[in-house]
Amino acid sequence: MAALRSARGLFRSYLRVNIVQKDKEAALRWSSRAFSSGTQEKSLSDSEKPKFTDAAVQDILKRITGLDLQKVFRPIKEELKMPTYKLMTDEQLQRATDLATEQALKRLQMPPVLPERKPINDVLCEDKFLDGVETTKYVFTDITYDVPHRERFIVVRETDGTLRKATWEERDRLIQVYFPREGRKIIPQSIFKGENLKMVFSKDRHEDVLDLCQVQFEPDTSEYIRVHAAVYEDLDRHGKYELLRSTRHFGGLAWYLVDARRVDGLLVDMLQKDLLQDAVSLVCLFHMVHPHSESAQEASSRQAAGTDLLKIYTQKESQRAGYIELALQAREQGVEKSSAA
Repeated sequence: MAALRSARGLFRSYLRVNIVQKDKEAALRWSSRAFSSGTQEKSLSDSEKPKFTDAAVQDILKRITGLDLQKVFRPIKEELKMPTYKLMTDEQLQRATDLATEQALKRLQMPPVLPERKPINDVLCEDKFLDGVETTKYVFTDITYDVPHRERFIVVRETDGTLRKATWEERDRLIQVYFPREGRKIIPQSIFKGENLKMVFSKDRHEDVLDLCQVQFEPDTSEYIRVHAAVYEDLDRHGKYELLRSTRHFGGLAWYLVDARRVDGLLVDMLQKDLLQDAVSLVCLFHMVHPHSESAQEASSRQAAGTDLLKIYTQKESQRAGYIELALQAREQGVEKSSAA
């Protein structure tokens, strides 16, 4: 038994070292690329900046999301049914646990983060002889079944004779009419309005709002982006990061805060919950996204990793340096006491 515990301890130590090394290499790679592009440049162009979908970014976001099977598979409100019990051998239990972990990872697949779509203002023709012939608009929709919705041809004939392509809002409504998506409404629910959102936030229903938003809006719509930003802002303002930890939305929250250069609150939360490696990974992600920052350049020049990386970020970038330093000190004191015991 002692040998098994020792082996597990060695494996966890190896895993932590391996993760630190991977994060360090990724951050240094982006810092070096930014530095070589010219020290005069203050910010990365859109083409050079790391994307949410980049493998290195996704790897970090998945790791800091966490995997709490109890939370992922928590019961939902539904009709009560008699529970079922199974007797399993250790081998069967291990297989069931592996299967549950695999299913949980699928449920934690992060929604996409996309820039807002550009408006459609294409006029096809203006037939003045049709001006005033009709008092209502006519909409013509290609309802061919196997055409992707983004490529579906939809045009509108205005009452003044103008023939134009449908706007995104018109397209969304018409596609929902002809190809209904379960849970989506033609007219969005009132829950997404500002005052209603505040009421829902007061009940800690942030995850429910994001789940509804996923169903109701396309990920590049202004409403989708607005609702997600409102949820993230409220969570950051009140320090309620735990509500999204080990859910598919935690990666989006972390990315939003990193992109806005406001990770201090989340960093303190991670340190207070003894999630040191998550805190280090978050700072590595910050350096990847903002390689021209003082913190990233200092860390790159000193080849920093682990708590050294956190200390450099605290000195060069943090707006809440005192909180982070206290959290680091508390953790170091806890480690010393454990070692002494």
